[in-house]
Amino acid sequence: MNLSAASPWLWISRTLVFIGECCIIVWEALKNLFRHPREWKETVHQMAFIGASSVPIVALTAMSYGGVLALYFAELLQDYGAASLVGSSIALSMAREVAPILAGIMVAARCGSAIAAQIGTMAVTEQIEALRSLNVPPINYLVIPRLIAGTVMLPVLGLVGMYAGVLGGYFVSVQLVGVPEGIFMRSIRQYLELSDVVGGMAKTIVFGFITVVVACQQGLSTKGGAVGVGASTTRTVVITMVLIYVANYFLTDLIFR
Repeated sequence: MNLSAASPWLWISRTLVFIGECCIIVWEALKNLFRHPREWKETVHQMAFIGASSVPIVALTAMSYGGVLALYFAELLQDYGAASLVGSSIALSMAREVAPILAGIMVAARCGSAIAAQIGTMAVTEQIEALRSLNVPPINYLVIPRLIAGTVMLPVLGLVGMYAGVLGGYFVSVQLVGVPEGIFMRSIRQYLELSDVVGGMAKTIVFGFITVVVACQQGLSTKGGAVGVGASTTRTVVITMVLIYVANYFLTDLIFR
């Protein structure tokens, strides 16, 4: 068969297999969510790994991004006599878009890859089969704790990113560009609403869900030893980032339109 003619069908086949495996993982996780055994210790461990350990990198990247936004917004708006909109522009951008996206991307790169590598290593060394032989459901032990941790801790990271981004924008706008502090803060209070923050945090729930499901699917389907683990880790990061950006469009249209 001609390789060029087979490639589209191969891509479609792999895509359908990926979607099917993700749906099975989600269904099994939801079905076993309230069944014993419940791995609370593993859940708390994953919450610390995904949440607390990711705070510094999310805060640093969000603060840097907020400073970059301030470099653009503060100087441009001041030139047009609209310095009163600097704070709200930065705050709305961080709350609605930048902080949720950065939190999702950072967790996908840091934690999603680690989850895929860990589960993939267990798969190729037959540790998952050993769990089944010990009557320990792999979904309960491997997937559900990570799914809970991802959906619970991503909104917290998103909130951290919002505050850090506004703080970075405040520093650049007020200390470097020269926007008056009172005008900057009054702009935020006037235009930023609670719904903007809640909407951004709602996005991160979906991003955390996507990250964990893709990482678990790639890990559980790993084959081929160390090479397969590396390939699964790479695919996890790439697929998760693409899905996060695609999901962000539809979520923005649904929540903020």
